[in-house]
Amino acid sequence: MGEVIQFVSRSERERARLIKEARAIYDSIFPQEPVSAQQDNATITRAVSGNDRGKLS
Repeated sequence: MGEVIQFVSRSERERARLIKEARAIYDSIFPQEPVSAQQDNATITRAVSGNDRGKLS
């Protein structure tokens, strides 16, 4: 009792299915890294870039 049933058209269900499938494909190509790993990579990149510039000057 008190439940609300909402009509969802076939096209809306298909749209939701396609979005879900596209997200799964995207995640398989570009896997999510933990935030700490992303920060570590950014720190290493900055350090390498800084050292390379010093050697070239």
